[in-house]
Amino acid sequence: MNDSLSGRAVEHTQRSLHLDLARLNHVRLTPCLPEDDDSVGPDLGPLLENEARFLHAMRARVAPAAARAPADPVAFVLWFEELERTGPGQGDRLFTWLAHEAPREAMCWFLEQEAAGEAGFEDLTALVQVRMPTRPKLELARNYWDEMGHGREPGMHGLILEHLVHALGLQPRPETTVWQSLALANTMTGLASHRHLAFHAIGALGVIELTAPGRATRVAAGLKRLGVGPDDRHYFDLHAVLDVRHSATWNTEIIGPLVAEDPRRATAIAEGALMRLECGAACFRRYRDHFGL
Repeated sequence: MNDSLSGRAVEHTQRSLHLDLARLNHVRLTPCLPEDDDSVGPDLGPLLENEARFLHAMRARVAPAAARAPADPVAFVLWFEELERTGPGQGDRLFTWLAHEAPREAMCWFLEQEAAGEAGFEDLTALVQVRMPTRPKLELARNYWDEMGHGREPGMHGLILEHLVHALGLQPRPETTVWQSLALANTMTGLASHRHLAFHAIGALGVIELTAPGRATRVAAGLKRLGVGPDDRHYFDLHAVLDVRHSATWNTEIIGPLVAEDPRRATAIAEGALMRLECGAACFRRYRDHFGL
């Protein structure tokens, strides 16, 4: 099989897998009445098996690097914070291009992919906090409250992103989204949905807070350059600033105490962080390929 045929086969397989997993996550997380419950259908078992194989493969891919993370809580937080500089996908030239050169059509395509791959930070945080120790649970609650706009609908982060989507006329749908973006959302939801992967989810969510501000700053700059007003680009302006504080408290109030209580958690948190970064890096490469960068 030549490289072209092999590439198309991989694309088809991965796209089919992640469309199926996106359906799985929609079914199991969407509230419904008992008579409308599709989660007991006969086809869900294979989907769960596919998810388990996918997450296991992702863990295996990052395991060697995660095993090098220190188990001492202070040293681990320092290792974790270094991911902002050295982690997969950091400093990707895609974001410099978006800030300074990308035309409006390209920016809209990028945002459509990102919106379709958005798993809902507030919902993931709510899932992860269940029965966590008190100190991390309180910080997760504070983070959740920020995501929920302190109880005010106009301040809810998810709705602020939806405002941008509507303002630009975007139509994010799984069917028109590259599989790498779907894989990112499926990874985040999969980790948060299984209690044996809860500490992995802590690492994945924490590394978003750690690494998002730099990217958000560049996307906001690109939107401003393209004439998108402050009300419409507020989601990225907000996360360019707020996530810096979120990251600092996430590391000191959640990650450090969890590792101090049980050093074995360091490896799980490290694996989750690296899984999320690898997914992001794969998205950035795919986006660059689409733009011919």
